[in-house]
Amino acid sequence: MSLEVDNPAGGAGGGGESANRLSLKRHDSLFGDAEKVSGGKYHGSEGSWARTLHLAFQSVGIIYGDIGTSPLYVYSSTFPDGIKYNDDLLGVLSLIIYTLIIIPMLKYVFVVLYANDNGDGGTFALYSLISRYAKIRLIPNQQAEDAMVSNYSIEAPTSQLKRAQWFKQKLESSRAAKILLFTLTILGTSMVMGDGTLTPSISVLSAVSGIKEKAPNLTQTQVVWISVAILFLLFSVQRFGTDKVGYTFAPVISVWFVLIAGIGLYNLVVHDVGVLRAFNPWYIVQYFKRNGKEGWVSLGGVILCVTGTEGMFADLGHFNIRAVQISFNGILFPSVVLCYIGQAAYLRKFPENVGDTFYKSIPAPLFWPTFIIAILAAIIASQAMLSGAFAILSKALSLGCLPRVQVIHTSKKYEGQVYIPEVNFMMGLASIIVTIAFRTTTSIGNAYGICVVTTFSITTHLMTVVMLVIWKKHIVYVLLFYVVFGLTEMIYLSSILSKFIQGGYLPFCFALVLMTLMATWHYVHVKRYWYELDHIVPTNQMTALLEKNDVRRIPGVGLLYTELVQGIPPVFPRLIKKIPSVHSIFLFMSIKHLPIPHVLPAERFLFRQVGPREQRIFRCVARYGYSDALEEPKDFASFLADRLKMFIQEEVAFAQNDAENDDEAATDHQAPPRPPRRSTGSVVHSEEAIQSRGSTHSGRITFHASQTAEEEKQLIDREVERGVVYLMGEANVSAGPNSSVLKKIVVNYIYTFLRKNLTEGHKALAIPKDQLLKVGITYEI
Repeated sequence: MSLEVDNPAGGAGGGGESANRLSLKRHDSLFGDAEKVSGGKYHGSEGSWARTLHLAFQSVGIIYGDIGTSPLYVYSSTFPDGIKYNDDLLGVLSLIIYTLIIIPMLKYVFVVLYANDNGDGGTFALYSLISRYAKIRLIPNQQAEDAMVSNYSIEAPTSQLKRAQWFKQKLESSRAAKILLFTLTILGTSMVMGDGTLTPSISVLSAVSGIKEKAPNLTQTQVVWISVAILFLLFSVQRFGTDKVGYTFAPVISVWFVLIAGIGLYNLVVHDVGVLRAFNPWYIVQYFKRNGKEGWVSLGGVILCVTGTEGMFADLGHFNIRAVQISFNGILFPSVVLCYIGQAAYLRKFPENVGDTFYKSIPAPLFWPTFIIAILAAIIASQAMLSGAFAILSKALSLGCLPRVQVIHTSKKYEGQVYIPEVNFMMGLASIIVTIAFRTTTSIGNAYGICVVTTFSITTHLMTVVMLVIWKKHIVYVLLFYVVFGLTEMIYLSSILSKFIQGGYLPFCFALVLMTLMATWHYVHVKRYWYELDHIVPTNQMTALLEKNDVRRIPGVGLLYTELVQGIPPVFPRLIKKIPSVHSIFLFMSIKHLPIPHVLPAERFLFRQVGPREQRIFRCVARYGYSDALEEPKDFASFLADRLKMFIQEEVAFAQNDAENDDEAATDHQAPPRPPRRSTGSVVHSEEAIQSRGSTHSGRITFHASQTAEEEKQLIDREVERGVVYLMGEANVSAGPNSSVLKKIVVNYIYTFLRKNLTEGHKALAIPKDQLLKVGITYEI
């Protein structure tokens, strides 16, 4: 049961004398209440201008390392075979300028950033935002109460509203549409993982290659091995997190932007001011006329100028929209554009140096400072993408798309900064292998571009759904957004796919493997959930179940983890059949991840009584947002005990309230009709006597209830001191005998391999081994 207070601020409390002044309501639907949490202002949602400017400065170091280091390799990737016509530089520069304006500036900075999920961004945030307005999730713990979030009836009927309702109904009624949206989301996640693997390779290799300017005898193989050493170091220190060195990020990247802007301005003045003509988009038309198919193919190199753009959106939860807009338009855009303009001016005079444009164009006195800062900037760019990849994967884990692996939160300040050991090892190994195998930035760039453009395209499609269903924009604006950005990205994607054999296949291999793992785990996760749901024991049979097995109570607190939020899971009857004993205080514990970033600590736990009160068996749902961290075992047990005691107090308040209401009803029923006026004195005496008896009875109820509550709370404290035991079902899932060959391969081999070889659930939930008891059970699906 839950306690509702008329105070809009909410909160839990009650009991004793204050209970009489509270409006008490009983809620019997834990299934529905588990979805309901209050809103809240999340990090970065609002703030003063001073704070916004501070966040804008911090954002420079966190989210712009990747896009800021793109000048290291864009021209060399665009002209892998050299520059044929000098005027091609004007066309390519114009393409770079307008690509930076169209995709990161217009699309992301001024549109996509506003589609955040309570301050959080990224592909998964878009998916979870849509899922709260339309029932499109395949994850089984979505309740019918979700529709309360997307109640359109309070709005005045308009053509946009009707269109939104129609589109929402089509999404909810189409299983194909739900699967398509889920597939797009996990594809986007896979591509971000590919991005996180390739960013260190291309950034570090590009930066290290500059040393050949001062050491021309150095071979490409030696450059590769120096890069591998830096990559090994980079992935080795991930476990320490970025928080300890976070304050150095913004100054280093800021110095980097000052350097590249200054060098760009120097080259522009010294070599060819005429390249400013590239702001005229007509040079793009001339470029394609002159080069035809080769010009179209070169777009695969041009698109690398916007690598890392998705990071602006994915890392939004650390900052706010205004801060990102200020830092992009005020710092990143002018610095990077000046750098590209300067490089074009230099190449107009020295086109033969296009293979190493960046380092060749640096004035001699600035070479070593720029080289050192370039190495640091490349490492920071890699660090930011890795942190973003870990954060996105942690959200995928919370939504049941991957096995439970250990997620370590490395920062107390930034909740999105996480570290996943298994994933870090696999990404580090893949990054090193890619560097050794491909050897040059041009080959890696072919793969890198596909990750970038595919993520852009997925964001465009999900954003279109947001504009239709949630924002309810006029169809003209929706079509304009979809056509302009969708067409631009499709042109780039078609170009870069032409380099499929030259390395473009790599991200598809990554995506195919990761999507297969995610889809397999999610499929079995859903099937297993519904199997358990079909075999639950009704809660009202708890007493009969305990008596049938002659169960005895033992000291301590027992927590049985289950994904179900109603009924008794099938593993419990098996447990008491094999070991007929239950802890003095026993809880069916469900960890529920809601499609929102954060759940306030005060709303973390929901409790229900299972069976008679004297049995002290409860159901508890612990609710977390996809960006929330699970508490440490001691903190979790302490927090759980406190909330359980508060729940006991609330239950006493309910019981007291019910008893007083019954007593008042009985008093009203027993009171005699008012006699004639001359008998007023005796009547008053009679009513006073009745009220006195009622007051005495109410006082006894209050005293007894308070005494019971105190005894129960003392009992909880004693049992917690005696020890907390965590019980988990060790479920072996296998395909039924009549299943298809594909289903048997998916369930019996791929799923089983993942379950046995990745971190076990108790480690992901931070459960101490010496307090864990596993109960084996086999499901056939």
